[in-house]
Amino acid sequence: MEINYDKSVFKTGMKDGIPIALGYFAVALALGIVARNAGVTALQGFFSSLITISASGEYAGFAMMAEKAPYIELAVMTFIINARYILMSLTLSQKFHESTSLLHRAIIGFFVTDELFAITAARKGYINPYYTYGAAFVAAPAWALGTGVGIVMGNILPSKVVSALSVALFGMFLALTVPAAKNNKVIFSVIIISYIASFVFPMIPAFSGISDGMKAIILTIIIASVYAVLFPREEGEA
Repeated sequence: MEINYDKSVFKTGMKDGIPIALGYFAVALALGIVARNAGVTALQGFFSSLITISASGEYAGFAMMAEKAPYIELAVMTFIINARYILMSLTLSQKFHESTSLLHRAIIGFFVTDELFAITAARKGYINPYYTYGAAFVAAPAWALGTGVGIVMGNILPSKVVSALSVALFGMFLALTVPAAKNNKVIFSVIIISYIASFVFPMIPAFSGISDGMKAIILTIIIASVYAVLFPREEGEA
């Protein structure tokens, strides 16, 4: 039996997507500064954000592009950073009605970001794709536009101002990690150890010849693996 989706929720999705769009635009401005430093044009930045929609993934990508890192490092780092979206997609897959077409599932999968996942998963009952489409219709262009505008700003503003704006993206990462660390000692320890390891690791002579991108990949895999073994999450744990 097929489910008849109420397409009127598209407007509801747009309404719920406005706060997300505003946040996306603000963060994307800082991301655009990073992209500009990597030699990315405003048009390139716009479309890269439109088809990616990942702050941490794009930041790592643009930063590694600025360092002229090999493609394989860029691909591996992006995969590791965005691996959490696999888990989010698996979660959402349990909320689809069995008659939901593959096309709807694929489009929803494309728009799985932290924020869009949260509002989609929070709705009761089966997923209505048109709700997520409405939210993405507002949020995705704002993210892409913010990146393009950030690049333009980086080309116009004085270098000191551009350098100051570059700090904004690090502020975003702090905003994501601090609340989680306050409520979870394990996450807090992961963050502290990651910071210390990132500082100490480049000083080890054996790894002096490895690029910054590969060092980040190695540290991410090691720290995440150790904590996954020592502090596994129980099934059904919030």
